[in-house]
Amino acid sequence: MTAPAPAPAHVPTGAARHAIYFAPEPDHPLWAAGCDWLGRPRDGIGAGAPARAGVATPWRYGFHATLKAPMRLAPGLDEAGLRAALQGLARQHRAFALPALAVDRLGGFLALRPVLPLAPDHPLRRLADDAVQALDAWRMPLSPAEAQRQLRAAHSPRQQAQVGRWGYAHVLDDWRFHLTLSDDLADSDSVLLDRLLQQARQHFAQALCQPLRCRSLCLFTEPAAGAPFECRARVALTP
Repeated sequence: MTAPAPAPAHVPTGAARHAIYFAPEPDHPLWAAGCDWLGRPRDGIGAGAPARAGVATPWRYGFHATLKAPMRLAPGLDEAGLRAALQGLARQHRAFALPALAVDRLGGFLALRPVLPLAPDHPLRRLADDAVQALDAWRMPLSPAEAQRQLRAAHSPRQQAQVGRWGYAHVLDDWRFHLTLSDDLADSDSVLLDRLLQQARQHFAQALCQPLRCRSLCLFTEPAAGAPFECRARVALTP
């Protein structure tokens, strides 16, 4: 196992974290459906409140698919610089069609997932891999406590090594595109999970009929520990 890089002696617990996400464009019906499902305002202003039982965690993180997991910025770096780096990354990728999605289980939670497996050379995979690697210089190394939390989610030696190298287990060959729709409920409330599955399939059916494109990268920010994430910027890919 690769040991996580040492963190600075003091990591402020209130320091903001930043993440790079995919989120549907505001004019696409999937954005409205996802916001309504979780209880997030469609206009992105404020956070609202969870719309139903069993969605507290995805509500806090916002309707999204993770490309670069939440991170604190390395010393001397700031959000403005991260935005500039994100713009540089976006210029290197063209907008593209996303695969068909469906509501499905992923472990103990629900998510929107591709109906068919992504090809290794799919532009979505290339974009996710590039976001992980090209933006890693902006990431503060994990604190020991953060590293231990991430290692608990690592299920193989490769994932353990990825926590050490990239600060997150589920990257590169272990990354799976998904937009989370529920808390992890498998061991706590399987009845609620089954009910949410049926409700989500009905709720998202119409929106999922519409073609979906990846046209931008989103910068989401957790302004303080435990606070809901906010969409701070959408950076357009090359048309």
